[in-house]
Amino acid sequence: MKYVKAKDVLPKDILEMVQKYVDGEYLYIPRKDMNRKAWGEKSGAKNILQVRNLEIYEKYSSGTTVDELSQEYYLSRKSIWRIISQAKHLFSKTKQNRSRD
Repeated sequence: MKYVKAKDVLPKDILEMVQKYVDGEYLYIPRKDMNRKAWGEKSGAKNILQVRNLEIYEKYSSGTTVDELSQEYYLSRKSIWRIISQAKHLFSKTKQNRSRD
C-alpha cells in the first residue's frame, strides 16, 4: 500500500476538517469493502487452530494432564486452560441447542 497525499485527493474543505483532528500525522483509512475475511480464513490458520484446539480438548477429556498437553503443544498451561474452557463453553452451547430442537 502506498501513501497518497491528502491535498492531492481530498477537497480543500474536507482536508481542513481532517486537519482539525490529525494535523501533520499519518492517517489510515480502511477500505470500504465490508466483505473482508476474518483473521486466518484466507490462509487456513483459523481452521488449523480449531482442529488443534479440539484435539487438545479431546485429549484432556480422555485423561491427558494440562502439563502433558502444555509440553506436547508447546503452549503455556494458561493457554491450555483457556482452550479447554472455550471448548467446554462451545460444547455446552451445542448441547443446549440440540436439546431445544
